[in-house]
Amino acid sequence: MNFLSIDFSMNSGSLFIKTKSKTFSKILQSDKSGNDLLMKRILDFFAENKLKFSDIEQIFVNQGPGNFSGLRASLAIAKGISLSKNLNLYGYNNFLWPCSKFYNKKNTIFSLIKLREKYFIKKFDRQLKSISKVEIIKKEDIVKKYAAKFLVISKSIEKCFDKKILEHIDFQIADLDHNELESLKLKGLLDENLIKPIYLS
Repeated sequence: MNFLSIDFSMNSGSLFIKTKSKTFSKILQSDKSGNDLLMKRILDFFAENKLKFSDIEQIFVNQGPGNFSGLRASLAIAKGISLSKNLNLYGYNNFLWPCSKFYNKKNTIFSLIKLREKYFIKKFDRQLKSISKVEIIKKEDIVKKYAAKFLVISKSIEKCFDKKILEHIDFQIADLDHNELESLKLKGLLDENLIKPIYLS
């Protein structure tokens, strides 16, 4: 499976290409001026690695939640490339992605993120199918209600969590890996219709 993955949902963005069993990745600072130049950065990334859009078959794009301008820019560009190059487009999100390594590991998996000083939680079954809406959860309730649950957070946001929460809960901390998106796609867990940003209040 040959694909381009675009993730500009947080303060640092990433580009990833898998083609002919080789992978190429780049971390980029996600800021307003950078988001405005995102298409140029993608073209430069392809040129640096001597790749063409004909080398990929699909695009995966992070739908969030996260940085408003980063999500808006990356989704618009992903859709533009998809239409102009006739490539399939799929969406993934920051709740599902960290859970990808835990497919079929537990009957119930809770994914937790922190965004703009608020904590949000979402529940998945053992095959990573969503079984709840996203809910806001108070800091004190995380320890009180979920200390014994199978809770997953991404390593990239671990440092944003309150120290008391980290001390009282044995989180499953996941390194985000673009290669895992291929597995999620094969399991039919990526969005392929109405690819739009996930915004949380």
